Amino acid sequence: MFTLQQHHNLVPYTTFRLPAKAAYYTELTDSADLPKLCQLPQFNAQTVCWLGGGSNVLFMRDYPDLVVRMVTRGIREVSRSGSQVLIEAQAGEVWHDFVQTTLQIGLSGLENLSLIPGTVGASPVQNIGAYGVEVKDRIHSVECFDLATQTFITLSNADCQFAYRDSLFKHAGKKRYVITAVTFALSTEFVPHAKYGDLAAVLLENCGERTPTAQDVAQAVCQIRSSKLPDPAVLGNVGSFYKNPIVSAEHAERLQAAFPNMPHYPQADGSVKLAAGWLIDQCSLKGYAIGGAAVHEKQALVIVNQNHATADDVQALSDHICQSVWQKFEVTLHPEPNWLPEN
Repeated sequence: MFTLQQHHNLVPYTTFRLPAKAAYYTELTDSADLPKLCQLPQFNAQTVCWLGGGSNVLFMRDYPDLVVRMVTRGIREVSRSGSQVLIEAQAGEVWHDFVQTTLQIGLSGLENLSLIPGTVGASPVQNIGAYGVEVKDRIHSVECFDLATQTFITLSNADCQFAYRDSLFKHAGKKRYVITAVTFALSTEFVPHAKYGDLAAVLLENCGERTPTAQDVAQAVCQIRSSKLPDPAVLGNVGSFYKNPIVSAEHAERLQAAFPNMPHYPQADGSVKLAAGWLIDQCSLKGYAIGGAAVHEKQALVIVNQNHATADDVQALSDHICQSVWQKFEVTLHPEPNWLPEN
């Protein structure tokens, strides 16, 4: 059962730790309580904030309505067929811990997504990705509570309408579906995806001529992320602050002519993905600060809360970064985290 609290401090539940309070707050330990939760007079499907690990959220001011934090736990094997194993995890499971659990029981498929902050329930929303792998490649289905019909339903991978850092849950399903669990299609046979970025080099250094295992890949990913990204428990941040922008082939060609060393990744539709961190770095913004918010000194893609940052600090710094990148490259950056309340 859940307990409703008023004027509740939200700082401990977000990784950036901007000061904010919720008018009403509760934690859900059992998704079966969702129908009861919806009957509360304080519940409004259009304004309720569903919170997971708080690693992709910025509370820009006090939240004037109900905040529900999903803390449901549980991991179970659903089925096996040949080398494929379906594993279900409850929405409140910590993502990195879940990935490590799958590796420990001999399953692969999520190793490239190690050390990404957040919870299992948030992973489909953002279609999290790293080192050449997106979670959509391993999601079999998503269990949801449909607020419109007050029923529990199962959405297939196709139903989720996954795209780059995007999904149904950011659009038509945003205020309708509450993710309660996710089922992943993993494998007992390891097929490495190790050619992206620094990963191949680190694996070669760690493993030599030995064929790497899924555990090796996970360890290398953790090693790279730890060297580049600050620990949110030590220095408040939301990880990558901007999506990698996608531009036309013509625009990319013009930029390559002016900046021959620019990282670029051609897409299937003919467009080209650019590296947001590289663009920001070229504007000499590492370490640049406004108030208590700063661009991380080691990774330009990360904004950190280095000295009791306020929402105004974050807004001003983000505006400055976006303007600088536009002036130099005529490329628009779009923040990854959700800025709340929305209006």
